[in-house]
Amino acid sequence: MRTLYIVTYDVCDAKRLRRVFRLLRGYGDHLQLSVFRCELSDRERAELVQKLHDLIKHDEDQVLLFPLGPAEGFNVIHVVSIGLVYKPSIHEAYIF
Repeated sequence: MRTLYIVTYDVCDAKRLRRVFRLLRGYGDHLQLSVFRCELSDRERAELVQKLHDLIKHDEDQVLLFPLGPAEGFNVIHVVSIGLVYKPSIHEAYIF
């Protein structure tokens, strides 16, 4: 089962910030500055937490994962957007 998370981060150093951004880009959709939407299995969440743990400086940086519940059945209708409409990324497999 996959769980939907909102992941936010506040990283003080530009080099660590870029590394955290690149890491999270591999796990979810970039929504806003320092905010990602990630659908993760328990294994993926544990893997992501460990990688983030190794990347950040614990006395300066902060990363928060907010679980929103099961990813199955969660769709755009549940998203309230003010201003520009939220458009989720479409993840498709391409075979060449």
